Amino acid sequence: MSALPPPPLGRRRLLAGAAATSAALLMGGSPASAGQRAAVAAAGPDGYAGIDTLGQNGTTGGVGGPVVTVSDADTFLDYCDRNEPYVIQVSGTIRISSKQGVRSNKTIVGLGKGAEITGGGLDMYRRQNVIIRNLRFTGADDDAISIQQSSHHIWIDHCEFSTGADGLIDIVRGATYITVSWNHFHDHSKNMLLGHSDANGSQDTGALRVSFHHNFFDGTTQRNPRVRFGEPVHVYNNYFRNNTLYGVASTMDAGVLVEGNYFENVPHPIYSGYDESGPGRVVERNNVYVNSGTPQTLGTVQEPATYYAYRLDNPTSLPSTVPAGAGVGKI
Repeated sequence: MSALPPPPLGRRRLLAGAAATSAALLMGGSPASAGQRAAVAAAGPDGYAGIDTLGQNGTTGGVGGPVVTVSDADTFLDYCDRNEPYVIQVSGTIRISSKQGVRSNKTIVGLGKGAEITGGGLDMYRRQNVIIRNLRFTGADDDAISIQQSSHHIWIDHCEFSTGADGLIDIVRGATYITVSWNHFHDHSKNMLLGHSDANGSQDTGALRVSFHHNFFDGTTQRNPRVRFGEPVHVYNNYFRNNTLYGVASTMDAGVLVEGNYFENVPHPIYSGYDESGPGRVVERNNVYVNSGTPQTLGTVQEPATYYAYRLDNPTSLPSTVPAGAGVGKI
């Protein structure tokens, strides 16, 4: 995949009908006040998923399509596999196996605090414009979420991930323009991978543009994330706590900006190069390190601000604001 030039800064847009969809999302289907509807309808992804490019006006998911509520696996997977836009509201626990495909133009959102996908995961393969919010993912027998083969404009927000057999989120094989925000990761070792392998540079160079912000990396041992080839990958305003092996690793000439984060009890907060993978470029700035090691840095990195505007929170506030706001039941 050839490198794409930075697109012009675009404003985030939601299509007509977003207010009703967002109100149902917030309140689990119960009536919402006009103020609540307006506040939630205005919300969209920050970072790469909010950019107007590759034929997408940001990431709007299934807005404009029917809103359906599902509580069993067969119905859930049927709606995920349809070609038309849908807002799929998940009620209760959905038990699946392996990695199940999700087609383009879908919003998958949990109702309340108890919506869960367990046993398997979701796969975006050459898909675009997908939103996944307010869901708990547990016990996947492979990846909990896999985004691959040039998929783009995916937003994963306010979810909780734990106890998977492989990665919790893998973003590989040319996927790009993705935002991972306000999620809680815990009870897992190999958390998130960007870039399939050291040998996949021809597909991944010029792609894997991902923003990670306001996530709670809560004792996840490593890969928070581990990056190959992508640039610029933007890791900002996250809270890292008790990550016993390392926080962020930039490898294989990736370009990663790590800024405005809070690292607590992380012996190796940032690596350049890891295991058998060659070094990546990494710039760190405005981070807080508490009982943590010295970050490794190398070279220069493209500025994410050439792609999108963003505002940094004071990193000293993150140990209180991120656990309070990340995960399910917070939107």
